[in-house]
Amino acid sequence: MLAWRVPLLVAVVFGGLAVHLLLRLIERPFFGLRRPVTPFVTQGVCKAALLVLGIGLKVAGKRMQERGAVVANHAGWLDIFTLNAPQRIYFVAKHEVARWPAIGWLARATGTVFIRRDARDARLQKMVFEARLRAGHHLCFFPEGTSSDGARVLPFKPTLFAAFFTEELIDFLSVQPVSLVYIGPNNRDPRFYGWWGDLSFFGHLLRVAAQPRQGRVEVVFHPPVKVSDFPNRKDLARHCEAAVKSALVQRLPDGVMRD
Repeated sequence: MLAWRVPLLVAVVFGGLAVHLLLRLIERPFFGLRRPVTPFVTQGVCKAALLVLGIGLKVAGKRMQERGAVVANHAGWLDIFTLNAPQRIYFVAKHEVARWPAIGWLARATGTVFIRRDARDARLQKMVFEARLRAGHHLCFFPEGTSSDGARVLPFKPTLFAAFFTEELIDFLSVQPVSLVYIGPNNRDPRFYGWWGDLSFFGHLLRVAAQPRQGRVEVVFHPPVKVSDFPNRKDLARHCEAAVKSALVQRLPDGVMRD
């Protein structure tokens, strides 16, 4: 499997990146922050990547149409493909990701917003969020703050919801919780698709690509909620965490879900 999957995956991802960058050269001067074409390229590449890897994709629920943000549980690098395949979003990631090999290049090219956890940058980051959201971008946050083994949902950090409660955003912003439910291949560890612990990115990529018969991922879109309906960031974080966790409880095989 490795002999053909990895080269084909590289060709799909970086071939798509080349097309994306060429189109962006035309798109940027005419549309600025708005990206009417290139997100469809990203979406197509992510669908193709899952096909190459042989991982099934099932989608439940409806994608948000309102302006706003998406929050999801985080199991690792596969989330990039599984979240982008059924929708057009832009990730919010810690600044260090921009320097990661391969992933950092792709993230920068596809419009990821990089943030520093430094109070001195808070005002600038708020302005960036507002500009992107007003341009119609659906920004995707991982409120757990790190990746898990895919069989649990870590506590959502309320601090990551603070940006939604600014005066400029609260009245028009909606948030949609999204659950990523990874079902491992038969006879493998149910946490097979989770990228956690000490396993390197390339080590995990090779392990997944070498698997002959893959499992699947289910992307569950929960009803979006208006930020203005919540009194504070803690209540919004609790609501989103409960919604995301509910799908894992319902859809993971018995005994797999972990507290």
